[in-house]
Amino acid sequence: MDGDNSYKQFKMPNKEISFTVDVSNMPCGLNGAIYFSQMIQDGGHSEYSDDKAGANYGVGYCDAQCPHDVKFIEGAANSEGWNPSSSDPNAGQGKYGSCCMEFDLWEANSISQAFTAHPCSTEQASKCEGTDCGDNKSGDRYNGVCDKDGCDFATYRHGATTFYGPGSNFDVDTTQPFQIITQFITDDGTDNGTIVEIKRKYVQNGQTIETPGVEIDGKTHNSLTDDFCDAVKGWFGEENNDFKKKGGMSQMHKALNSGMTLVMSIWDDHDVNMLWLDSDYPADRDPSEPGVARGSCSTDSGKPADVERDHPDSNYILTDIRYGAINSTYGEYYTAPRQFFQ
Repeated sequence: MDGDNSYKQFKMPNKEISFTVDVSNMPCGLNGAIYFSQMIQDGGHSEYSDDKAGANYGVGYCDAQCPHDVKFIEGAANSEGWNPSSSDPNAGQGKYGSCCMEFDLWEANSISQAFTAHPCSTEQASKCEGTDCGDNKSGDRYNGVCDKDGCDFATYRHGATTFYGPGSNFDVDTTQPFQIITQFITDDGTDNGTIVEIKRKYVQNGQTIETPGVEIDGKTHNSLTDDFCDAVKGWFGEENNDFKKKGGMSQMHKALNSGMTLVMSIWDDHDVNMLWLDSDYPADRDPSEPGVARGSCSTDSGKPADVERDHPDSNYILTDIRYGAINSTYGEYYTAPRQFFQ
């Protein structure tokens, strides 16, 4: 929050954000997420006449999946056509979805992790219905306003299977806390430039650990760029490069430049059991194909009923959130000016 009635807006060109996480108690099937959402700063209170609440009530949520389970959208209950979930007593689906651009700084458990850009053709939070929502059930996933797949940098999926995981044999050992730094690099190295690259670093036990590169068609990539996204989509055989169709990095820049809200969540997956994050997905594909193997979890893992029964005390610990200039929030650079959130 930024005061009582506004969400803090993070403007990221030529900036970085860092935080420390402990995911040691996050098994297969869970996702501890911290991400940016292009939510309206006051939650929509001033924009929609029917909205009697605002950011102080936590309303105005949206993301690039255009979720239909949001119970209030643009100041009105999403009750029309509401169908309760058959597997989650707290959820359901309404007629409308709530869309906006999203940047996933961190989606992870103790087994696997990814950071992902999700541009949308719309440049502000919006209510959707029908084709614009891009619903899977109607076959419109790639016809909606948002890139639901996104362009992700996921080290296991890119072949670095010993980089991240539980134990000292991994470069980043998830049995211990570690710091994550995400840097938003502009084309001219200034706050007024356009974000063209997003880089990731890790710090554990005093050591800075760089993201391992992935070689595609003879070129090594170790960050999110338009060039990487084109290359990795081709390598994975993803014919629908919705990231590019929705405007790529330049479109993502618009949200990151205008200001985004920081969101934190922990969730299990009632659709595909989180296999897209930590197992082989799609499960009917050969895991030797590029992009299918995303983690070492079994394809039988992650069922919410099993996760909630067997791991009711699961949690991830997020501390020491810092935001400032490039190379100002970690390691020896702590003395540089920064903003601190806890």
